[in-house]
Amino acid sequence: MSLVKYLIFSFLMMGGVLNAQFVKQHGQLNVKGTQLVDKNDNPIVLRGMSFGWHSMWPRFYNEKAVSWLKKDFSCNVVRAAMGIELGEHSYSKDPEFSKEKIEAVIEGAIKSDIYVIIDWHSHNVNLKEAKEFFAFISKKYAKYPNIIYEIFNEPDYETWAEVKSYSEELIKIIRENDSRNIILVGCPHWDQDIDLPASDPIKGYSNIMYTMHFYAATHGKELRDRTDKAIESGLPVFISESAGMEASGDGPLNVKAWQEYIDWMESRKLSWITWSVSDKDETCSILKKTAKSEGKWKDEDLKESGIKVREFLRKYNNPK
Repeated sequence: MSLVKYLIFSFLMMGGVLNAQFVKQHGQLNVKGTQLVDKNDNPIVLRGMSFGWHSMWPRFYNEKAVSWLKKDFSCNVVRAAMGIELGEHSYSKDPEFSKEKIEAVIEGAIKSDIYVIIDWHSHNVNLKEAKEFFAFISKKYAKYPNIIYEIFNEPDYETWAEVKSYSEELIKIIRENDSRNIILVGCPHWDQDIDLPASDPIKGYSNIMYTMHFYAATHGKELRDRTDKAIESGLPVFISESAGMEASGDGPLNVKAWQEYIDWMESRKLSWITWSVSDKDETCSILKKTAKSEGKWKDEDLKESGIKVREFLRKYNNPK
């Protein structure tokens, strides 16, 4: 083997190792100014998929599905969306089942060496239940740099004062067990009113970021402009849920508008998660009913949104 071929081979092998060991490479995440950074203080962008509500699509909540999302979709992060009220096996009705499903995804992410968002997937304040859950989960997984806590998915009609008060109580609980891992805080109006925490952020804690959600066929440039102003004011932003169709999760994909959002996120080094790994009869559910529970999905198992998001993730998580 010539020296040039050997060097190319070594480079590719090293890249493969680094890609296979994403958390080992980047380690403990931190917030520096408004930017998410890795253990070496280098900017990092997380891109991946959110599972659908665990209480509605529990069959996908397993280690092999996580492994497939890393291998085939090039995800460097996944989001476990624990449904709090919706479904027979919601956290409010069946907490042990719920924890079992969420932990399967957490364990899968740790095993696959990618990051994982533990998402309290609710539109309402459930303070007592949330405190109990995050006390438990932060104590169990604090030692893993893979972990990101999302403490309130999408407040809908709550005021920022209510969301802030709720968030401060949960942050205090988590920080008693886990002093470092990133905590994501939601904002009113389904994570649209990012200007509200920008003008009145939570103080006294580090490694806090605020979530903005978009659906590109509904939300236009005004939401990007609002988010830009929030970032300019010093607010760290994480796009923990997004997709290319209407905010209902249905309707046709608007690929042009979706690409505009992705170009915007990439230019600002914003991390982004796409909704969702589920097989509901709607545009945003990326899988058809034929999809196996444990991954190994073929192209014919993917809806248009699944094909497109896989294309995006492969492109941006594997730059040439």
